[in-house]
Amino acid sequence: MNKFWLMVAHTYLSKVKTKSFIITTLIMVLLIYGLSNIGTIIEMFDDEDSGRTIAVVDEANQYYQLFEANLEAMGSPFDIEQASSEGEELDKKVLEGELDGIIVLETDANQLPTATVKTLSMTDTSIFMEVEQVLQQTKQEIGRQQLGLDSEDLNQLFMPVEVKKIALEDNAKTEAELNQARVLVYVLLFFIYFSVIVYASMIATEVATEKSSRVMEILISSVSPVKQMFAKLIGIGLLSLTQMIVIFTFGFTTIRSKLADINAMTGGELGFSDVPVSTFVYAGIYFILGYFLFATLAAFLGSLVSRIEDVQQLISPMIFLIVGAFMIAMFGLTNPETPFITISSYIPFFTPMIMFLRVGMLNIPAWEIMLSIGILLASITILAIFGARVYKGGVLIYGKSSSFKDLKRALMMSKDK
Repeated sequence: MNKFWLMVAHTYLSKVKTKSFIITTLIMVLLIYGLSNIGTIIEMFDDEDSGRTIAVVDEANQYYQLFEANLEAMGSPFDIEQASSEGEELDKKVLEGELDGIIVLETDANQLPTATVKTLSMTDTSIFMEVEQVLQQTKQEIGRQQLGLDSEDLNQLFMPVEVKKIALEDNAKTEAELNQARVLVYVLLFFIYFSVIVYASMIATEVATEKSSRVMEILISSVSPVKQMFAKLIGIGLLSLTQMIVIFTFGFTTIRSKLADINAMTGGELGFSDVPVSTFVYAGIYFILGYFLFATLAAFLGSLVSRIEDVQQLISPMIFLIVGAFMIAMFGLTNPETPFITISSYIPFFTPMIMFLRVGMLNIPAWEIMLSIGILLASITILAIFGARVYKGGVLIYGKSSSFKDLKRALMMSKDK
């Protein structure tokens, strides 16, 4: 048993010191920092754009003052100046950089304002969008005056219709709870998806690397292949836990002061105040079970190859399973109660993502949750027993891999050993 834990420690320490692990963790930390400060970054670019000047030509000779007032009310990032007439001289100023654009206000067939916007290129989408919004506001104001409506009457007309939503099912989630659960499930699904792919692939590559260097022949003389396999699973599992703790600790510290602002921006959907603690617990359970399921699969697939170049080819079916589960889960975010999602949640390789989706968004019976966990535990046990036999013979197979044909050969060698 001491040798087993020595191998766990060796796997963990050898990986945690690698440049790839350190660089990946730093990139994730910097990404979280960038996302949490996205508002400040955007404001930096907005400050650079605040000095833009656009000439406005009012050909109808009646829209400029109202257009300017609406532009200021909406907080436009650019300044405007009235020009007497449109012509080549204004176009030349745009081409030479003296102006950032030209807005020509005109009247359409219905005696309502329309506009032509000229910029240096079609990539100035912010100007187009701003002009559309201000012109729409101007059009509504002129239309209100023509129809003789008060501002309050117009506001009432454009006020969104209120629809009361009532769920008749007992203990049904409220709309706020469902929206928060949807955001949480969406985030955690991405986390499970990328984590399983990265760490399962790491296990397969680790096994193939040891085989390609013939280190495996030395290891199996002192430690059984089965112990090697589970030592790698636990060692890399601890590695993933270390990386997650670092990322989550930094992420929480970074966004803690901004939680109120984020919650306000998203209408409370990122507050998670209405999400039960059990959802987070089940997220951890399904992540751990999903990790061991795919990690065991990756370990014995990695034992069938002798070259690192063959790893990706052999584990590609496993990657397709993970991608398939993720795509089904994305569909289930908007339709979690469909029979297709329910059935898929009991397929072992889909269960970690899809059953967690259902647990997070629906009020499903406890027996369904226990059944899914039982299915995963049984699948991991069966896969571990079968995988251990394949691993035991697979570590002794060298030469060019013949894909899954080597499974039979590995099983035969494990019996002879």
